Amino acid sequence: MKAITTMAKPKPGNSAARFWAKFRQQKYLYMMAVPFVLWAFVFSYLPLWGWTMAFQKYKPGKSFFEQKWVGLQYFRELFQDEQFFNALRNTLAMSIMGLLAGFIIPIIFAVLLNEVRLQVLKRFVQTVSYLPHFVSWVVAAGIITKMLSTDNGAVNDLLMGLNIINEPIQFMAKGNLFWGIVTASDVWKETGWNTIIYLAAISGIGPELYEAAKVDGASRLQQVRHITFPGIRGTIVILLIMSIGHLISIGFEKQFLLGNNLVRDYSQTLDLYALNYGLGMGRFSFGTAINIFNSVVSVILLFTANGIFKKITKESII
Repeated sequence: MKAITTMAKPKPGNSAARFWAKFRQQKYLYMMAVPFVLWAFVFSYLPLWGWTMAFQKYKPGKSFFEQKWVGLQYFRELFQDEQFFNALRNTLAMSIMGLLAGFIIPIIFAVLLNEVRLQVLKRFVQTVSYLPHFVSWVVAAGIITKMLSTDNGAVNDLLMGLNIINEPIQFMAKGNLFWGIVTASDVWKETGWNTIIYLAAISGIGPELYEAAKVDGASRLQQVRHITFPGIRGTIVILLIMSIGHLISIGFEKQFLLGNNLVRDYSQTLDLYALNYGLGMGRFSFGTAINIFNSVVSVILLFTANGIFKKITKESII
């Protein structure tokens, strides 16, 4: 029996044996993960086959082997187009503004909301703050446009009532204001929802730490500085890395709904550029080249940010 038991145990240096031993112990967990792995493969990795369109003069209706290969032609056209660099500028500007405002404000709001001692008020404020998240951008854009309108718009009426301005401002017709309008709109719509993550992280901090700080005479501000912020640092770093990874992929819905021909030079993002000059004009290969550029840059940003934070804070997602 001793000999049989000894032979059944994997050798310390045999990694394959250790893996299969662990697999047998956790086989049900692996089985539960199989549907999600298949889902990721089918919807995230299998569509990458379509990237071949960027290197072809793609014609709908023809098979893969009937397409004409053109190499990097569409990438050269992309980097020679002034509209591309204009869209890249707008994308980076709105992304950075959204990253700063949309990342810092939810953290501050979560900390302030956590300090509210009246639970009824706390729940009411939290509920009201994340309700805009469930409003579609179609409806939200209509509300924002009406509030900024020169015809009885709430913002213009307020500014005129306070004698800050003498006549209504055409907010939606000024390109230099468009980036700020999009950023403020996104903050209003998503701050409450993003706050939930930080509130969950704060709730995981041991209450005994705050009790010990009170005994030592720490004020509430000192407790926030030395306990709350360090306690959610890991969550902040992980979300920041992921946000940087999506820096160049901000979509087009907000810009499409809030933009117009008067602010076109400031509202066109890379995704909107791909829609207008790629799919909209039947240039499927050109649109695919734009999306490949977005994906490659996003991956580079993600790994760069992850490496930097891993060295500085010892926190990373990989």
